[in-house]
This record gives sequence, structure tokens and C-alpha cells, in this order.
Amino acid sequence: MPVSPAPTHVHADLSRRAVVDTGALPWHPSPLAGVERRLLERDGGEVARATSLVRYAAASRFSPHQHGGGEEFLVLDGVFSDEHGDYGPGTYVRNPVGSAHAPFSAAGCTILVKLRQMDPADQTRVVIDTRRSAFVPGLVAGLSVLPLHGFGTEQVALVRWQPGTHFPQHAHPGGEEIFVLDGVFEDEQGAYPAGTWLRNPPGSRHVPCSGSGCLIWVKTGHLGQAISA
Repeated sequence: MPVSPAPTHVHADLSRRAVVDTGALPWHPSPLAGVERRLLERDGGEVARATSLVRYAAASRFSPHQHGGGEEFLVLDGVFSDEHGDYGPGTYVRNPVGSAHAPFSAAGCTILVKLRQMDPADQTRVVIDTRRSAFVPGLVAGLSVLPLHGFGTEQVALVRWQPGTHFPQHAHPGGEEIFVLDGVFEDEQGAYPAGTWLRNPPGSRHVPCSGSGCLIWVKTGHLGQAISA
């Protein structure tokens, strides 16, 4: 049966809220055998602003390539590799605009990856093994934070919510993006189990909480700049 091409526009309007159960999405083949993608947001073809889950089969590899708009990823399972090193589960990596590599995975892996969404002035390469890094207390009791990166208004972190933690209502002037890694994240609009991707647009407000506890990857302050660019 022929494989349908991957869509070129998925949740491309950054001014709109998006909630995606990634486990319900199809896997689309990439141009390289053994590498597949679940598209969370995309605006363009093979060279595009995109947020995806990318799955490498064992012994698969991607051709050497340059990241014209930068690359940011979090290893969800397995081991992702390139000529610069091996990155196990929980590793957060930022490859700045203009960087290049030849990625592969010997045993297979899944990563959450964002492409072409970096400020060209942000030239700091980041590699953090989050499973070996210390969280610090958050703004409310029951919340702990592992900062991953900050540049301009953009802030990226892992946030751990203990069961029963509530955060007051607040606004996100530059928007917010969340990927639920474990447990169930909640707000007044719903409950979001592990594997859910959310995007709250600039100016949005909510009252987040977690009854059972959760761990989330969260990025704030980056969507307003993208919309005005």
C-alpha cells in the first residue's frame, strides 16, 4: 500500500491553542529508512519549522546535515548518537543555528525534537543529562524545577509536580509549550496524561495543577517572538 506523504501544515498557527495526544498520531516515514516522525506542529516541507517525535530504529542513521534554524531535542528513550557523543534517556541537547552533525542510533531511540526555532544570536550548545542533575525548589510548595536553557525571553525547564500541587492563575505573555513526560498535568481546561503536547498562545492564562503528580518539559516566552517575526 502506498504511504501518504506527511502533511506540510500541522498546528502551524502559533496564535491558536493546540492539545495533542501524541500516542494517537500516525508515524510518517522520513527520507531515511528506519527514521519515522509523529508531527506535532509543522509549517513547511522537509525544511520547515517543526516540532515532532522522531523514532530511530536500531542501526538507523540520518545523512550528515546542517541546522539552518537550530535544533533542540530531549531523548525520551533509547540512546541517540552523533559524532559528538551518545545521549541517553533524559538528555537535553541544543545545537545552535549553523551547526551540523550526522545522527544515528545503534540500539534505537525516540526523541522530542524542535527544528528551525532558534534565535541565530543564541550560539550556546547545550548538553544536559537531566537524570543526573539537581532540581531546585519552585515558586510554590510541591513544585521543583530543573532549568535547561534561557535566552532573551525564552526559558526551558523540566518541572516536577508533587501530587496535589496547585499553581495560581497566571498569564504567558510569550506563550507556553508543554510535553508531559510522566503522570498527569491538569488545568481548568482538562487533564493531560503522559505523551500529551500542549501549546498555549501568547497572552493565554490558566490555573495549572496535578492531582496525582507529574513531570513536564516546559518552554515559555518563545511564541510571541515567532509570531511577530
